[in-house]
Amino acid sequence: MSQDETSSAASAATAVANTEPEPIKAIPLRRPGRWIAAAIILIALGLFLWGAKTNDAYHWDTYFKYLGDKRIAQGALVTLELTVLAMIIGVVLGVLLAVMRLSPNPVLRSVAWAYLWIFRGTPVYVQLVFWGLFPSLYKTITVGVPFGPSFTHFDVQHWSAPFFFAMIGLGLNEAAYMAEIVRAGINSVGDGQREASVALGMSWMQTMTRTVLPQAMRVIIPPTGNELISMLKTTSLVTAIPLTTDLYGRARDIYSINFQPIPLLLVAATWYLLITSVLMIGQYYLEKYYSRGSSRQLTAKQLRALAAAQVAGGTG
Repeated sequence: MSQDETSSAASAATAVANTEPEPIKAIPLRRPGRWIAAAIILIALGLFLWGAKTNDAYHWDTYFKYLGDKRIAQGALVTLELTVLAMIIGVVLGVLLAVMRLSPNPVLRSVAWAYLWIFRGTPVYVQLVFWGLFPSLYKTITVGVPFGPSFTHFDVQHWSAPFFFAMIGLGLNEAAYMAEIVRAGINSVGDGQREASVALGMSWMQTMTRTVLPQAMRVIIPPTGNELISMLKTTSLVTAIPLTTDLYGRARDIYSINFQPIPLLLVAATWYLLITSVLMIGQYYLEKYYSRGSSRQLTAKQLRALAAAQVAGGTG
């Protein structure tokens, strides 16, 4: 091959190498079924809303009349108070039960298991009915030494505290579910953390309170937000006590007088939806805050892998 032919071939190869390939154009798949389904859903929703607007049985005038009623607002405040207090009882007792279930003491484990078995295996409505009948079950409560002198007596028959019994009933029921959430969070912490704490001379309780539980909060907090929202809606069952000052109780008292249950139930549902929406927003930011721990942990793993790769490359 002559020198001119060699240079021409080299020039042609260089030109081909420098030529950029045409970018691949991604053509999205056509999915007409999705658009048809979306159109059907929107049409059905529009027809339902129009039918609800033109249906006189909804009594929208009554709905807007009681939507901002003072009694309904006071009932919503009682519902919030009941929710917060019951959740505090549930969280504190749930942490205690979770620690008892993980305890090496077989008695503590058995007591915690029996508690969860009873309160998770029976409906909360039935439990609230029993708490409403508490004055009938125990007429007096005596505090003192067993089979010895008594210090004081409480006459339960004169107690008129449905809010107190509702708070206790909801809190004790919630503790059974919070115990499982806390136990899952504790088990998410590696065994190496416990072994390191024991090597430092910590007791089992110190290991739980100082090492395990603080790290388990990243797993415990998000589902606790779900339990808080669920507790808010469960408060409507306190009518079994009976407690009539909550949100649903107020709405029920009003429609028992004007005989229009549908608009009053819609008023109660609107208030429940408003409060749960606010709680869901708070839960979102809370989960976002605690999820930063997993992101930092993943980044640390990547950095360790990168450092190991650099060391191996330098050694090679």
